[in-house]
Amino acid sequence: MLDKKEKAALAVAALKQKYPEGICSLNAENPLQLLIATRLSAQCTDARVNMVTPVLFERYKTVEDFAEAKLEDVEQIIHSCGFFRAKAKDIIGMCRKMISDFGGKVPDNIDDLTSLPGVGRKTANLIVGDVYGKPAVVADTHLIRISNLLGLAATKDPLKIEMQLRELLDPAESNDFCHRCVLHGRDTCISGRPKCEQCVMKAFCSHYESSQSKE
Repeated sequence: MLDKKEKAALAVAALKQKYPEGICSLNAENPLQLLIATRLSAQCTDARVNMVTPVLFERYKTVEDFAEAKLEDVEQIIHSCGFFRAKAKDIIGMCRKMISDFGGKVPDNIDDLTSLPGVGRKTANLIVGDVYGKPAVVADTHLIRISNLLGLAATKDPLKIEMQLRELLDPAESNDFCHRCVLHGRDTCISGRPKCEQCVMKAFCSHYESSQSKE
């Protein structure tokens, strides 16, 4: 019987083999762009965000550009991402706060990042991990679902998932593991219709074991 830490290590290894790159699917050339793209991705597909951001980043190139932008202009560009009014307001607000409080730089820690308008722990962890190379756990819907199915966690609360996985995952692997869970959740462990027989983790997945025993 595997303990959770052993199971986590097996999951890391299995997904690392299947998805060697383990990178974020949002297109961005610098920390500011990644921060803004991540805010846009809330309740929106990464594919849609990647269609919108080229126009946005061509128009606004610096934190100062965004801080001085007209709200309605940003709203018009990002309209198709959904919740565009709140997202536009947050993007301008976060850039103004970065200028006033952080010298125009994207902060490098969770506390400072979450002080920015519209930035929660999921976004903050993504920035800390991808930009600054620090251990991070991005508790998005894919990670939450897969962690529960595997038996690594038994909660849907993002903060609890983050804290539990920080205890189980190798810090050097945690950020990439989260990206790989997104990829796995899109093509194999699909919400409501997982392709369990094709899964590289079925040998140690609690959900698969349970489904087999019922049969």
